[in-house]
Amino acid sequence: MLTSKQRAYLKKLANPIDPIFQVGKSGVTPDVTKAIADALEAREIIKINVLKNCIEHPKDIAEKLAERTQSNIVQVIGRKIILYKESKENPKIQL
Repeated sequence: MLTSKQRAYLKKLANPIDPIFQVGKSGVTPDVTKAIADALEAREIIKINVLKNCIEHPKDIAEKLAERTQSNIVQVIGRKIILYKESKENPKIQL
């Protein structure tokens, strides 16, 4: 789990980042989960956009993705999700 200071630091890092994934009406598929896991390994922090045609609530999607990718939810604001996971190969973000 992240402390409030770590979460605040990660929010600051994620602010200028554009969303690199979109979750649509098909929801969280295994392909989407795999792609997000790969992106987390490469970047450590990512932003995901939940489209309006998605049936599920963004918080539910964030919880599903965090569970399936073993990552931490930094923040869910509106339809944007920020996830963090320390890279095993080459960690870049120091908490």
